[in-house]
Amino acid sequence: MTLRRPLKYWAILKTQLLNSLAYPADLASRSLTIALFMWMFVQLWRATYRSAGQETIAGLTLRDTLWYLMMAETIVLSKPRLSRTIAEAVKNGEIAYLLNRPYSFLLYQASVGVGDSLLRLALNALTGGALVWATVGPPPDPRGWLLVLPAVALAWTIDFCIAAMIGLIAFVTEETVAFEWIYGKLMLILGGVLIPLDFFPAWLRSIALAMPFACAIYGPARLFVEPDPARLLSLLMIQGIWVMALGLLLTALYRRGVAWLTINGG
Repeated sequence: MTLRRPLKYWAILKTQLLNSLAYPADLASRSLTIALFMWMFVQLWRATYRSAGQETIAGLTLRDTLWYLMMAETIVLSKPRLSRTIAEAVKNGEIAYLLNRPYSFLLYQASVGVGDSLLRLALNALTGGALVWATVGPPPDPRGWLLVLPAVALAWTIDFCIAAMIGLIAFVTEETVAFEWIYGKLMLILGGVLIPLDFFPAWLRSIALAMPFACAIYGPARLFVEPDPARLLSLLMIQGIWVMALGLLLTALYRRGVAWLTINGG
């Protein structure tokens, strides 16, 4: 019985992965988004470094900055839109069917999300990395590709917990667009998606680093351009603390949300 439980979610993950493989054109079109973003970033940051007249800004070279942004965009563009999925399930009544299945609703959503995102992660990294490599050269340290993987896994877990909590708001309000918008903007700014936190004023950088958004984006992306085992261990410890805290909060909110759930459309 104990063995069957993880195998059940592994099967869900594989099924979703195979479903993604069935639509290669969709995957390819999505990967073009990161190519567009990185081309814009290349032009923007080349002009920035040129106008500053410096090879290094806040400890980062132009190559460091662009590879950082490539990894940050890869993480953001590869994650599933979980909160939207949960909200739609509540509005169309599908939530009643999902909650009555013989598995954990949250673990099911996590398995589907990972299965849906793995190929996008690989394609986004390949497409974005190829463009940055062609414009500024290879990444600063090849070890970054290996060391960043566990950090990205925990980053996705942090994002899953927050996105799932936003989705659970639909159990009461049925609509989560405003909350998704706020979360997206917090990730863009305090997570370091648009600009590395190294470029922030010291007071704002301290605030950003104390929040989970930085662990989900900035931490892994910064580790990628400066792959150091000590930095990795420090990041994993902080991410682990956030995962435990957010996981406990998510579990409590899920139980509360199910008790308050009003099913529509089915």
